[in-house]
Amino acid sequence: MNKKYYIKTFGCQMNVYDSQRIANILEGLGYGQASTPRAADLIIFNTCHIREKAAEKVFSDLGRINLIKQERAAEGLDTIIGVVGCVVQAEDEEIAKRAPFVDFATGPLTYHRIPEILAKVSRRRGISIIDTDFPAVAKFDYLPENKASGGCSYLAVQEGCNNFCTYCVVPYTRGAEYSRPVGKVVEEARRLVETGSLEINLLGQNVNSYHGEDENGKERNLAYLLRRLAEIDGLKRIRYTTSYPADVDDDLIACHRDLDKLMPYLHLPIQSGSDRILKAMNRRHSLADYLKIVDKLKQANPAIGMSSDFIVGFPGETDQDFAATLDVVRKIEYIQAFSFKYSRRPGTPAAVMPMQVEEKVKKERLDILQDLLFSYQLKFNKQSVGKIMPVLFETKGRHSGQLIGRTPYMQNLHAELGKENLNKIVNIKVTEATTNSLSGKAA
Repeated sequence: MNKKYYIKTFGCQMNVYDSQRIANILEGLGYGQASTPRAADLIIFNTCHIREKAAEKVFSDLGRINLIKQERAAEGLDTIIGVVGCVVQAEDEEIAKRAPFVDFATGPLTYHRIPEILAKVSRRRGISIIDTDFPAVAKFDYLPENKASGGCSYLAVQEGCNNFCTYCVVPYTRGAEYSRPVGKVVEEARRLVETGSLEINLLGQNVNSYHGEDENGKERNLAYLLRRLAEIDGLKRIRYTTSYPADVDDDLIACHRDLDKLMPYLHLPIQSGSDRILKAMNRRHSLADYLKIVDKLKQANPAIGMSSDFIVGFPGETDQDFAATLDVVRKIEYIQAFSFKYSRRPGTPAAVMPMQVEEKVKKERLDILQDLLFSYQLKFNKQSVGKIMPVLFETKGRHSGQLIGRTPYMQNLHAELGKENLNKIVNIKVTEATTNSLSGKAA
């Protein structure tokens, strides 16, 4: 065929995983990867709908891609534009109206149908194909074998959400919770390790609500799955994200004590330090619950570092509520965090709640919160200076002879190393630290 594809990924790690699997599908159809959209016969945007600006960026970028499509058409070259992911599930009508040049759009649960969609597109040019079904069968059963593309791989074990937080669109775009069978996950993990992965990051919208069946049909939790994966020879590191506080059980906490392969870093979103706001968000945990879980985790593994998500300016948030969020940051001293202004998502309960917070107030609070979060992140990074840390190098740096990797704590670290160290774990002595990265040299 000699045809080329180009995929642009927006949003979360689950989308990164989905893009890798879409690439597997396309390569099975004979497509090669293009380095730029201009060189591609098929351009796919894998979209995110968590925040308003993310969706608007998709439409803005689609406009630019349409110009490329027109330029290629003038040269006699055909170009197919596809959109997949959560924006499709939430805004299929908007895509048809604002981007009629898109040839097909499919939700995050149906991209395994891309081969048949492409066949239809080739027969029905000029007519967009939109597929937003919630299929009764799991997409994972129809995907080709996954292979490692580097030293670190994502592996989806759970998808969808049953929590219905009042600000979130995930239950509407990804559907109800589904957990893959234990055997299927272990099989894919072994294949990833055999093809070069040293680290596997297990993914799920609520990954620790995992309840996949084992080979005997018995439901198993995430702790059981982690222990099975830890038995794989050649697998050096295990991570999982994103966790829901109310689903952290004692079995999972024990894994952080017992499994050397499980990295000492946990992303556990609290969203707000105010019980009143947590209740309005429909979170199934209180501040006290969350602090108790963190305390248990630190008892199990005193070296563990915590990360979190925060939303500021949720409807009805007062100065006192915001102060409670700052207090929890001071208590836990997160080593990393992701913080955002509340963004209305159509169709969610929070979008129509009274007492929406002014944009100016949201920005002021976010600035204050981020200054505090970055101060603890910098503090932790500076404490790494002088230490020797095992770093998995994943990419080449901007400068010649430079590689970039991650420490066990998910810190970015760059070092002057030969390319033979790419996709390997190297002991590095940390020499410098900034808020966002470390520098070091081979120990």
